[in-house]
Amino acid sequence: MATPQFLSSFKYSDSLTVVAISICTAVVCEAISWILIYRTNSYKSLKSSIDKASKKLETMKTETVKVTTKKSKTKKIDRVETSLKESSRDLSLFKFKSGAVVALVLFIVFGLLNSLFEGKVVAKLPFKPIGIVMKMSHRGLQGDDATDCSMAFLYFLCSISIRTNLQKFLGFSPPRGAAGGGLFPMPDPKTN
Repeated sequence: MATPQFLSSFKYSDSLTVVAISICTAVVCEAISWILIYRTNSYKSLKSSIDKASKKLETMKTETVKVTTKKSKTKKIDRVETSLKESSRDLSLFKFKSGAVVALVLFIVFGLLNSLFEGKVVAKLPFKPIGIVMKMSHRGLQGDDATDCSMAFLYFLCSISIRTNLQKFLGFSPPRGAAGGGLFPMPDPKTN
């Protein structure tokens, strides 16, 4: 039996089990991230430099709009933007090491859940999904009822929403200026 004995009498026991495991996994992943990333001094200094650079860039751009643009002002703005991009890239590389550990944990939990709920409907969707979404939501299920939802789809939705909100709640969301950076940032149109 996939669910604990006390949950088996509930109508939504499988759904609640998947959601509870998703919450626990998100907490474990954020604890791992805190141990490997968020409590370190290098992360704190990178985050503060990104915050300072983004605030400075924001004030410089608002001042530039008010005053006529000068070449020296645009060069300063370009330097701050470059510094911000470099710091964001460094932050992404710094987070990469815990990403591998978190991915391993998620892979193990997903494999465990997949073996527990293989071929089992865990929820009913209130709508008939479109093609590609139906392939994800009906993955591994027998039958033609498009509103049947597999564990994989429910776990995917829960993981995305719960982990993101947990990061915001704990204050672990990326700094404002780091949102567009990452390991593979968009090319700068000014250099082309």
